[in-house]
Amino acid sequence: MAGRTEAPNRASYDVVIVGGAIMGASTAWFLSDDKDFDGRVLVVERDTSYQFCSTAHTNSCMRQQFSTELNVRISQFAADFVKNMRSYMGGDARVPALSVRAFGYMYLADTEEFAEVLRRNQKVQLAAGAATELLTPEEIAAAYPFYRVDDLVLGSINRVDEGYWEGAAVFDWFRRQSRERGVEYIENEVVAITRNAAGTRVESVTLKSGEVIACGQLVNATGPRAALTARMAGLDLPVEPRKRYTWVFKAAQPLDRDLPLTIDPSGVHVRENGGGSYQCGAHEVADPAVAPDDFDMDFALWEDRVWPILAARIPQFEAIKVTAQWAGHYAMNTFDHNAITGPHPELANFIFLNGFSGHGLQQSPAMGRGTAEWLTHGAYRTLDLSPFHYDRILARRPITEDAVI
Repeated sequence: MAGRTEAPNRASYDVVIVGGAIMGASTAWFLSDDKDFDGRVLVVERDTSYQFCSTAHTNSCMRQQFSTELNVRISQFAADFVKNMRSYMGGDARVPALSVRAFGYMYLADTEEFAEVLRRNQKVQLAAGAATELLTPEEIAAAYPFYRVDDLVLGSINRVDEGYWEGAAVFDWFRRQSRERGVEYIENEVVAITRNAAGTRVESVTLKSGEVIACGQLVNATGPRAALTARMAGLDLPVEPRKRYTWVFKAAQPLDRDLPLTIDPSGVHVRENGGGSYQCGAHEVADPAVAPDDFDMDFALWEDRVWPILAARIPQFEAIKVTAQWAGHYAMNTFDHNAITGPHPELANFIFLNGFSGHGLQQSPAMGRGTAEWLTHGAYRTLDLSPFHYDRILARRPITEDAVI
């Protein structure tokens, strides 16, 4: 955390959002944009440099290739929001005109079992209006001749609204406009959450700087630290930090066309960056939980596993030079890899916005909108996010998402 803390302007707020990265910022903006919301909002962020948050370490891509209809529709709204952000933000001429660089995601299956998953998922995606295509190895080779395809059974790609987008710009404008509308952001840290005497509601939060802040509703938007925040309120949350490694590299012989975000059957993924540059991501095979402040690189992982896999799938990547590398965290929902949203059934003003398992940036517009609707109206007005509510955790009722990278 940066070496300073900021005190809030007031002793009481209608909504306290714990965590000011993309989910917290999206929720704050949508609250500020709802004409029916007239409350005061405080966003508490432990490090406003955002140096180590998941938002800063993302691939900044979106896709519609999910196995559940709700996840498909969440990403469809993200694409619409990004492409029409200036309009959503009231026609503000300062807001940049953005787009989705739609090079698509390419899932590669090397077994009939995995191919059947892609076929099943495509049916869900097409029913929701996505443009997913299934490709034979021969069709993959014709469209993208740089792949080695001799071990493949099937590929799946959607070239419509799948690809890179300027997540940093959206994040910046969520914060900028909501501040202008009265949302208060402070650099501080929630260190305690106090319930009322009956134990049925959050009554206040205590900040690292000592202030006790009364709150009407509390939103847990603390990413990989979500379980720590929930624990302060006496709640269990199956979310833990999982380390994800990223490498940016230059190819001695760049590909002659855009590289889709390619998910190799090994789980290693790589995408186009532009200018002969590419971005690759992977994780350790064991994939253990890590401490929320552990961002150490595993330098052997690249040499021993990731680069050989890349070069085997795309032979032109045998001659490459790494230009940047870092480790970040997924906020992994170990229960079913899907978002955990909505109120706790026994602590109704504690609102979850957690466990996005690597999908957070692309899901942030819809999730922020839905959370703001719940806070303001007590119900969803657009997409019904109630299947993702916390009560499914207590009921042991998972919503399985097959398409997790």
